[in-house]
Amino acid sequence: MAQQLLNAIFIGSIYALFAVGYTLVFGVLDVLNLAHSAVFMLGAVIAYSLVALHGAPFWLAVILAVLACGLLGLVIEYVALRPLRRRQAPPISALISTIGLALIFVALVEQATSGSLFSWLWQDGANSVRFPSGTVPNPTLHLAGLTIEGTKLGILVTTIILMLVLGSVIRFTQVGRALRAVAENRKAATLLGIDVDRIFASTLFISSALGGLAGILFGIAISDISPYIGRDQVELKGLAVIVLGGMGSIPGAVTGGYLLGLIEVLAFVRFGSNIAAGVAFAALFVMLIVRPQGLFGTRLRERL
Repeated sequence: MAQQLLNAIFIGSIYALFAVGYTLVFGVLDVLNLAHSAVFMLGAVIAYSLVALHGAPFWLAVILAVLACGLLGLVIEYVALRPLRRRQAPPISALISTIGLALIFVALVEQATSGSLFSWLWQDGANSVRFPSGTVPNPTLHLAGLTIEGTKLGILVTTIILMLVLGSVIRFTQVGRALRAVAENRKAATLLGIDVDRIFASTLFISSALGGLAGILFGIAISDISPYIGRDQVELKGLAVIVLGGMGSIPGAVTGGYLLGLIEVLAFVRFGSNIAAGVAFAALFVMLIVRPQGLFGTRLRERL
């Protein structure tokens, strides 16, 4: 059981890092960026291609992949969100627009697997790949009867450091204060001289960079990179995490990520792999009934 709880912490770290990108955009723009799962996938795919197909050092590949995902966030802002926002389109329009971009991103990587387009991204004909053996040193530690893999420990430490840095930036820096002001009241922020569009673009860049890094860490931990890892592995779970933690709450996203990882592992131990995911979403359903605003969310306002 102790070993399984340790595994829950590792997988919860990835859920938390992914969900923070979701909730950061929702907290500022009031829209769910459903292209986030595709950016998650592209982070892993770009890093893999640079390492496996082009011989780039792993850390350089990570930096380039994270920057590329950040730039994809700007593409999402300028192509899928800003034009709709300027036309005062309803929120459902932005939701559908990001879904469309996600499908385009996945289709491009699918073409890469067939070798017909972007063959530099993938080994021709492969549906699922993994980083070459030895890409990341993975020493095994044995402590108090527990087996701790070096890569998973690195994932945990990386997630904690990034969350602390992000929290400090949002709380103590000028950019963070501007972001919180925009999230609270866009019109008032504009009157105070804050460039709202610039804050939106910065938010998409940061959230997409975090999503791409989460995809890379997922590819390392699970050793499974395919065009569908975002859609099949984390998209719905990321939504579950931000609902559990509270929509728009970064501490809630972090807590919800670890909580969902714990629920999944306990369900796996008790019931087996076939219904573990079902148990996790049953817990989400209970949360929606008992506390609809989530653990850290504010009480829902009544519609007038």
